[in-house]
Amino acid sequence: MSTRTALIRWPKNSPLQRFSPEKWSRQQPTHQSADPGLIEAALHWSQRRPSGNWYTIAASTAIRRGHPYGVRVGGREIVAWRDDAGTLHAGPGACPHLGAPLAAAHVENDALICRWHGLRVGAAGNGSRWCPYPSFDDGVLAWVRLDSLGAEPATDAPIIGPRPADPAVHAVTRLVGVCEPRDIIANRLDPWHGSWFHPYSFARLEVARTPPREGITEQNHRYLVDVTFRVTRRLGVPVRAEFSCPDPRTITMRIVDGEGAGSVVETHATPIGPDSAGRARTAVVEATIASSERPGFRHVHRVLPLVRPVLDRAARRLWRDDMAYAERRYFLRTHRT
Repeated sequence: MSTRTALIRWPKNSPLQRFSPEKWSRQQPTHQSADPGLIEAALHWSQRRPSGNWYTIAASTAIRRGHPYGVRVGGREIVAWRDDAGTLHAGPGACPHLGAPLAAAHVENDALICRWHGLRVGAAGNGSRWCPYPSFDDGVLAWVRLDSLGAEPATDAPIIGPRPADPAVHAVTRLVGVCEPRDIIANRLDPWHGSWFHPYSFARLEVARTPPREGITEQNHRYLVDVTFRVTRRLGVPVRAEFSCPDPRTITMRIVDGEGAGSVVETHATPIGPDSAGRARTAVVEATIASSERPGFRHVHRVLPLVRPVLDRAARRLWRDDMAYAERRYFLRTHRT
């Protein structure tokens, strides 16, 4: 069979489809469609969503038995750990005695023992001196509820969007930038930058539906985007994806048509607190949860240790650029005179 015939008979059921790549500078400009007023309206609506005071802190797998995990959320020092049954717990990260870091404590079942003087704190608290925080493990991400920080009506669990029925095939990436959570969400509410800013990942991107500039509701706030995920210069996976905001610090991209339908990418933005220069810092905790109806997909479970680094590298490459976008947005907002 000739090469030309092979190209004509490319299998239709293959997730990879051939396309003719455009020269980057010859793409259709998107600046007229990327209406700043629309992006701001969608962002304003997202920031009024309820959160239940829950904050993503890490991948579930990052918090291991016998190893306390320290993190900062909204300027607060947090420690998270697991008891002997694997249940997640969280609380203030400073020992109430003399402020020792509980991220360095010894774990004994559901308690932490401070290495400075042996003070024990844990799931039952320590009187009024130290009280644990509500925590939640959804199997992909670990969460902590901080009612004094969120200052909203509390919920028993985080508000999570639709996910695949089996979330086992997933990877989580965490990065930190100088910006606020809303800058991260604003980046994702601008899908028009995709093939311009990330030509190595996206091609043939068209925004099929947007929210209205006025009167955004739960029913009409979603974006619908047709895009080809690049695999090579001339091969890609065309899909239709829906973008939605389940809470003010999360935006979810869900594939609704095409290969991997049902798969999601959840982008969570968690405020860390100011740096030494007083600038806001935000952690992006992004979870990619894959799904497929193809028979061979079930075998992916066997090679997850190999798959996760690949997904992590892809996410980090995108966020190298997207973090620059978010940080620039924060800089312009905070340096206006």
